[in-house]
Amino acid sequence: MKLVSARVQNYRSVRDSGWFAIEDTKTILVGPNEAGKTAVLEALQHINPPPEVRQFEPLRDYPRKLYNADIQSGRLDPKQIPVATAKFELEADDRAGLGPGFDAVTYCYTRYLANNSIHWTEGGPSVVTYSEEIRKDLQRMATHIDKQTEAARSDDVVPPSTELFAAIDDWQVGKTTIDGERATKLRDWLDSVASHVDEGNSTEDARHTRLLGYTRVSQERAAALKHLNARMPVFVYYNNYFRVRPNLHLEHFAERLEGNLLDDDRYDFGNRCLLKLLGFTARELANQGRPPEPDDDPEQFEAYRKPLDERSIQLNAASVRLTNEIRSVWNPDPTKGEAATLRIQADGQYLKVAVQDDLGVEIELDQRSEGFQWLVSFFVVFFAEAADSYVNAILLLDEPGLSLHGLKQREFRKTISRLAKDNQTIYTTHSPFLVGPDELDLVRVVEMADRDEGEALGYDLAQSLFGQQRNLVLEGLTDLWYLDGTAQLLGEARIAALNDKIALIPANTASKVVYFATILHANHLKVAALLDSDAAGENAAKQDTLIHTLGNRNILRAADFCQGSISKPEIEDLLRDTLVKIGAQELGWDVSSVAAEQPTRPIVDIFATEFRDFSKYHLAKAYVRWTREHVAAELTEAERKAWGDLIDGINKALK
Repeated sequence: MKLVSARVQNYRSVRDSGWFAIEDTKTILVGPNEAGKTAVLEALQHINPPPEVRQFEPLRDYPRKLYNADIQSGRLDPKQIPVATAKFELEADDRAGLGPGFDAVTYCYTRYLANNSIHWTEGGPSVVTYSEEIRKDLQRMATHIDKQTEAARSDDVVPPSTELFAAIDDWQVGKTTIDGERATKLRDWLDSVASHVDEGNSTEDARHTRLLGYTRVSQERAAALKHLNARMPVFVYYNNYFRVRPNLHLEHFAERLEGNLLDDDRYDFGNRCLLKLLGFTARELANQGRPPEPDDDPEQFEAYRKPLDERSIQLNAASVRLTNEIRSVWNPDPTKGEAATLRIQADGQYLKVAVQDDLGVEIELDQRSEGFQWLVSFFVVFFAEAADSYVNAILLLDEPGLSLHGLKQREFRKTISRLAKDNQTIYTTHSPFLVGPDELDLVRVVEMADRDEGEALGYDLAQSLFGQQRNLVLEGLTDLWYLDGTAQLLGEARIAALNDKIALIPANTASKVVYFATILHANHLKVAALLDSDAAGENAAKQDTLIHTLGNRNILRAADFCQGSISKPEIEDLLRDTLVKIGAQELGWDVSSVAAEQPTRPIVDIFATEFRDFSKYHLAKAYVRWTREHVAAELTEAERKAWGDLIDGINKALK
């Protein structure tokens, strides 16, 4: 079955994600730090987790600031607090074991904070609700059975109807559903009186059959749910912390595993996966590493040689498999001394994972880059886990490839796509290298509670990145709003027109402008950058990487277009007079007198000092709203001149 939508509630930083769609292959979650991406994956894992995953703990997992008021006070019962809900679409194999009417249902499952769960289907035969018609049928059937048994019943034996009325005593017409235990009790009673139904009375015989039919719906639904629950895929969560230890003493490792004395959960889990991939237990490898010395006897020598050869062959086979997978991502360049031939070797009790270059020189894995170590560990863990119970699992990858170089991440993206063909994959990322130009529809934005900060990264990845040949990288979302809103005003007034083929890409911070510009340039796209002239913007503008990538001509600064003598101007200073007016009229932030007294001071600095609740986002949004109701003539002449020059500069840089 395929996961088609999910929802996370009441888990750590996530109050309610709302329903979000899941793609058939891979779904990409993007958003800023602390927005809740990891929490979403961790919660989803509990839909159907592997057996070793810890259960929910209300104290640890319920939103902390609400714990005392909701849980500790007893106001809410953890058994009634939903955390993760999933909906699945059935595939052909799932439908094969279902009864009639259930082949097109959607299977739904919710895990609660107390680790209890419920499941149900959407579509298919409906659960029967106790109706007035059914009440009358049961009354008439009870009367009929009582009459049929009256002659054979002694005075001290209660009539059969007594058991029925006791079972349905609390049923409410229009509210009670005939399912579960209620359906079972009714069916048992109907079965017990079946022999007493008058075969010659077609009305009562049909009534009995009809009432039994109501209980069968519940049976069929129960059977369908049991079948579908058994076919629900396992949710497997991976993070960046699993590592394969390149040097291992087999006997000591076997003893730790047997005594459940794990040295380091992250390394020991990685090494358990390594041994699983090799096809051995730690004890088997340890025992094979100390075979008894043979006498001068061919049979004893064969018994001595065989386990050692088997171990060597299986280690070599695993080495070849991992090498091929790693090379598909790493793409080693022999001219630069790169290599990616993995060697897993055992000598007695010593197991070593090394990397061999083209000259045959071996280097232990832990002496290679952090990114290479992560890549080896990922493939070891994935292939070992996917080899058995996790076939057709749903993979939840938390920031995969975080330590890989950007270009290696781009190659690893292909690996994720390949894995996702057989295993639906949901992964989080901050890296645009892990979002392909043809994958923007796969992106889901995880926003913070404020929503403003979350919008920035969501916009650049989900809307603009790689979407156009010409790209202007901006420091943040507010810069995009100012440029887009002002360009529309000036365009309508025929003062200046921003080329509509230019994509506006907010990088979220000045420091990330370099990163985004490098990425886009590496993809053979035209790129320019617009930076504030404050300290952060100037530091970014002076970075050798940015200058080398774009050239000075394509690095635009707010100071180049700002009128007057403002010290370290930001993009807001190109709209200084208008923003002062909007701040006072729309938001109650009146800084007009201070701005007039301090004409060289950046306007954002003035707002932030005068008002504790000042927000750049709120000011920018107020300006965008203002542009929808006003015209360019209402900007000052200096503002029109500054923005006209800026738009012309952008067009020339990206012509």
